[in-house]
Amino acid sequence: MSYKMSFEPKFMKTIPQGDDRERDVCERCGFIDYQNPKIVVGSVALWEEKILLCRRAIEPRLGFWTLPAGYLELGETAEEGACREAMEEAGAQLHLERLLAVYSVPRISQVQILFRARLETPSLAAGPESQEVGLFPWSDIPWGDIAFPTVGWALRHWRASRDSADFAPFSNPVEGL
Repeated sequence: MSYKMSFEPKFMKTIPQGDDRERDVCERCGFIDYQNPKIVVGSVALWEEKILLCRRAIEPRLGFWTLPAGYLELGETAEEGACREAMEEAGAQLHLERLLAVYSVPRISQVQILFRARLETPSLAAGPESQEVGLFPWSDIPWGDIAFPTVGWALRHWRASRDSADFAPFSNPVEGL
């Protein structure tokens, strides 16, 4: 006689005791599979008043321009993640100046943390997620080809704070809520 024991979880949707929303809960062991927002980190990085932008080589928004940014990895700080993303996407070495903004994007379950930064050198190279990278003066930013609303917000928030050393970090603009 052979017995086959299954330790595969068997999830059901239910509201766990003491919770206020439906979750996936394992019927066998009670494990609650919490689904939480992703954290995105990035920067508005400058070299001589020109802003670093990356043309996306991946979906979503393939071919559109964005800031160097991406998902925070386990075990790294937001600052480390922003620097890593700039290196991966643009071959850029950053000096982070300060927190620029924290945006909430519940529609796609993201929290985005953006820093104000300076490039340590103008040497750039497109990484695997970028078709090309460039340094743009404010007047030449390709506004019609910006990948995401938060990129536009961050650029405008950088512009609004560029002459300030001390300001409260920005958040979603009223029209963005």
